[in-house]
Amino acid sequence: MKQRGKILWVDDEVDLLKPHILYLEEKGYSVEKVTNGRDGLSKIVSEQFDLVLLDQVMPGMDGIAVLRDMKEFDPRLPVIMITKNEEEWLMDEAISEKTAGYLTKPVNPSQIFLACKKILEEDEILEKRAAGAYLEELQEIERLLAEAHDIDDWWNLYYRLVQWQIELESQKEMGLQEKLADQLRFGNRGFVRFVYENYRKWVRAERGERPCLSIDMVKAHLTPLLKQGEKVLFVVVDCLRLDQALAILPVIQRRFQAEIDYHVSVLPTATPFARNAIFSGRYLADIQGDHPELWKKTVATESSMNQAEPEMFGKLLNRLTGRDVNHSYHKVNVAREGQRFLSRMKEYGNHSVIALVVNFVDLLTHHRAESDVLQEIIPDESGYRKLVETWFANSWLSDVFDTAADMDLTVLLTTDHGSIRVKKGIKVAADRETSTGIRYKYGRSLQCSERNALVIKRASDYRLPEMVKGTNYLIAKEDAYFVYPTQYHKYLGQLQDSFQHGGISLEEMLVPTITLRRR
Repeated sequence: MKQRGKILWVDDEVDLLKPHILYLEEKGYSVEKVTNGRDGLSKIVSEQFDLVLLDQVMPGMDGIAVLRDMKEFDPRLPVIMITKNEEEWLMDEAISEKTAGYLTKPVNPSQIFLACKKILEEDEILEKRAAGAYLEELQEIERLLAEAHDIDDWWNLYYRLVQWQIELESQKEMGLQEKLADQLRFGNRGFVRFVYENYRKWVRAERGERPCLSIDMVKAHLTPLLKQGEKVLFVVVDCLRLDQALAILPVIQRRFQAEIDYHVSVLPTATPFARNAIFSGRYLADIQGDHPELWKKTVATESSMNQAEPEMFGKLLNRLTGRDVNHSYHKVNVAREGQRFLSRMKEYGNHSVIALVVNFVDLLTHHRAESDVLQEIIPDESGYRKLVETWFANSWLSDVFDTAADMDLTVLLTTDHGSIRVKKGIKVAADRETSTGIRYKYGRSLQCSERNALVIKRASDYRLPEMVKGTNYLIAKEDAYFVYPTQYHKYLGQLQDSFQHGGISLEEMLVPTITLRRR
């Protein structure tokens, strides 16, 4: 029989436990027994054990004292306390000393077996069950990939794939992640075709005849809350992918109930285009053509094209509600700005909308390509997701959500676009006035293979602005990225496997919109 684990049983009446020990040994566990705490401590110093069963009442050192010394020697060693005493103070003491379990005598062999199995084999059982469930659903996902024909189909498919990404991330040795990555690649191929065939129609269609795009996000998700008389904290975390949003959600759900929806980022899936579209309710081309004063403010600063957002947001709320909405707009780039906002948050309690733009995830995306340290910390999607999860759990933003719950605010959490890990460097010919984007470019006389990019000759066809006279756009498909022929291999090495945005992919375009109401 396969060895299931090595157990040390410490009990002054251990000879009376022979049926229990035989039962564990029949199940494949190796059990060593000692009759007092000091011998138990000597054993764990000299030998390796997977689990300790520890009696609480023994002559000499009692179980709690032994437990403390064992945990001091090896904090990771799981210990199950077994006692005749049902006093709550003792349970509290055992819990505070971080026992793995607590059993009250008399116990039968199957109880002991179940407790050992849960501690020693739970992770393996859950992994196998998750793997089995994924393999059972594999065929269904393949069918959905083949039959997806509208935007809801693509969202539901992408959402399921992301859930499996999170579920299976610890099972690298089983080859399931590779299969899942293949499905996502295949899905992106089909999604790019779908967007290519439909996007031009979407940007010309009326609201009910197109998906909820960035320009519709406030009207579709925020305005109904205001009409119901709710006060809203509107949080836009720049560049937050669906998988990252799902990773931080458990922390948020301690105080809120979540309703998960989505919207579709406009092209290019980049902050100047998508975030302006959210806060203005307009395409950038329409701002350029119809609102010259706002356009001038938008392009005034080369490093950021989002300076007009506060003004545009106020105008949008007025247009959608027919009144001036009491609101405020805040943008946070660094932690000290976030702490400052948090310290003053309750001052905005009479506002109908508190808009908060958070740039941390976007900054992380941009800096990773230039930082060896970040590349070590974020080697792949799983690492990126875990870092965002850790940041959020320990950040000022988590405290903002708690404060929102205290203020009885409804929270609307979303993003402007996601990001994708790029794999395929594509040569592009361009002049010196061409923009510097990795996944999208605009300029004059841009040349690139249409196999790897959406080539836009007339910006107006896609409701895109004329940045220079005769502007062309290139928007990368799937996991491609643009590299100039000059020093091609140098930039290929720098950008390969980096996280970028601006292009067409499930990860960049299908972004979460989550409504959170206090529990």
